[in-house]
Amino acid sequence: MPALMVGFDLDMTLVDSRPGIAAAYRALTAQTGVYVDADAAVSRLGPPLRTEIGRWFPPERVEEAVTAYRELYPAYAITPTLPMPGAEAAIDAVHARGGRVMVVTSKIGRLAKLHLDHLGLAVDELAGDLFAAEKATALREHGATLYVGDHVADMAAAQAAGIPGVGVATGPCSPAELSATGAYLVLDDLTGFPAALDRIIGLAWEQ
Repeated sequence: MPALMVGFDLDMTLVDSRPGIAAAYRALTAQTGVYVDADAAVSRLGPPLRTEIGRWFPPERVEEAVTAYRELYPAYAITPTLPMPGAEAAIDAVHARGGRVMVVTSKIGRLAKLHLDHLGLAVDELAGDLFAAEKATALREHGATLYVGDHVADMAAAQAAGIPGVGVATGPCSPAELSATGAYLVLDDLTGFPAALDRIIGLAWEQ
């Protein structure tokens, strides 16, 4: 039997980073004078930071704004972020079955690690600054058995890696959207993950 390695997305899958990210965007507005609708921005978490920044800043200022946001992030975004319901139990369930956990996220690794360390989430591997099919490289490299995420792009990542994608309807994408983009299982949230894990493992190993 192959070793169990479960990949998880970060924002709105393992952690609710909306309050912290909103605070970081408001700080960015105050620093740059360019208005960012923080509430709108956090309603569509998932794509890379440059995608959202590009909605508000002219092209020639995007890189400057990305750098400024990332400098502000540790002071504003870490403390307000909370684990999603069931996140700790989901990680524990993988470890209890002798498996390992990796996080694959579009957030850059050093900022993702701040969240994981602050919340005490016991992750074995971390790969950052990857989105959609780009995530497949890290999933394949670490031999992921399945990938869990809240976004249709996460389901695309799982398909590109040739592994099952498990959707959680805790982010911007509906259960129907997750199913339509390849999820073979959609959970309301991670509280249902431990009970489903043995079935998920069986399905994954049949692939």
